[in-house]
Amino acid sequence: MFPSQVRHKSRSLDRTWPAVLAVALGIFALMTSELLPVGLLTPIGSDLSVSDGVAGLMLTVPGLVAAASAPVVTVVAARVDRRVLLAALVGLMAAANLVCAAAPHFAVLLAARLAIGVSVGGFWAIAGGLAVRLVPAQHVPRATAIVFGGVSTASVAGVPAGTLIGDLGGWRTAFAVVGILGLVALAALLLLVPPLPSQGALSFRELPGLLRRNTGVRIGVLVTFLLITGHFAAYTFVRPVLREAAGVDDALIGGLLMAYGIAGLVGNFAAGSRVAAHLRGTLLAICAGLAAVTALFALLGTDPVTASALLVAWGLVYGGVSVSLQTWMMKAAPGAGEAASSLFVAAFNLSIALGALVGGATVDGLAATGVLWVAGSLALVAAATVATSRKSL
Repeated sequence: MFPSQVRHKSRSLDRTWPAVLAVALGIFALMTSELLPVGLLTPIGSDLSVSDGVAGLMLTVPGLVAAASAPVVTVVAARVDRRVLLAALVGLMAAANLVCAAAPHFAVLLAARLAIGVSVGGFWAIAGGLAVRLVPAQHVPRATAIVFGGVSTASVAGVPAGTLIGDLGGWRTAFAVVGILGLVALAALLLLVPPLPSQGALSFRELPGLLRRNTGVRIGVLVTFLLITGHFAAYTFVRPVLREAAGVDDALIGGLLMAYGIAGLVGNFAAGSRVAAHLRGTLLAICAGLAAVTALFALLGTDPVTASALLVAWGLVYGGVSVSLQTWMMKAAPGAGEAASSLFVAAFNLSIALGALVGGATVDGLAATGVLWVAGSLALVAAATVATSRKSL
């Protein structure tokens, strides 16, 4: 290779990694926005006069909308430049959070969360498969881990910081800050991501067709549904669980969620380093680990110290879920990346919505710790599904 070619390749790589980081920032802002109510559920419910179960609709509603918007945006905007589309979706999320900050009634807040659902579903469906267009093939696993590091970092910095801001300045301030974060992500996408022209049209018929003929995609969607429904049935109500079952003081919950998120970030990159060579085994270990840690939490998490340790273990194991499942879907359908990604995102967000709904019914009708048994049971079924699947990935 001539020196000029080496310099050109180096400059090209220098431009690609900032683009990857900009997409990761977008994912971080969106997931922080979607998950923000987790740490603010009780104060929002108290201020707007709704129960914890009803307040959980702040996750259910955008989750349902995101599940629908993932395939719809992928198909309807198939010919739009991907950078323009990502920027528009992040801008919509920023505006919606500013509306949430000013919402006078719970109904207004819930309506604004609809727009957040559109943003999350559309952005994630497109961004999930962008690594192959932004970096050379040998760097795709690392770039994918960085993009999905935005999900874990939302737990590390986003949800705990939002909880802390809400505790200090009120939940409305937390939503306003996330809206400003969305504007920063919008600027980064426009400045750092190169033009990404559409790679062709996609029809709605292709999505169920891919699901019907591709066994790997079907398994990926099923495992996503089981893991994410169970996780969010429990995680949405982690604050009531910590407070009521373990006696954790409200003032400590923000810090515990920060520890959970840091562990999740470690788990994300640990899984990202293994999925390329050991995808099936990594996903199986994650499923089994989630089943074990949530069951132990339900049985032993009755004091602040034990509950805190189990929460951190939960974060460590869950941190690898997104990158492992996304990699599974991309490897199952290497020639249909955006279609597979949209199915994954639809299943993921539908499961967030269903999990929050099931968790709300469990908390209101039974007991807070019941959500942990829901999570453990579904993770165990997911582990059995992966264990009995064909060893083709």
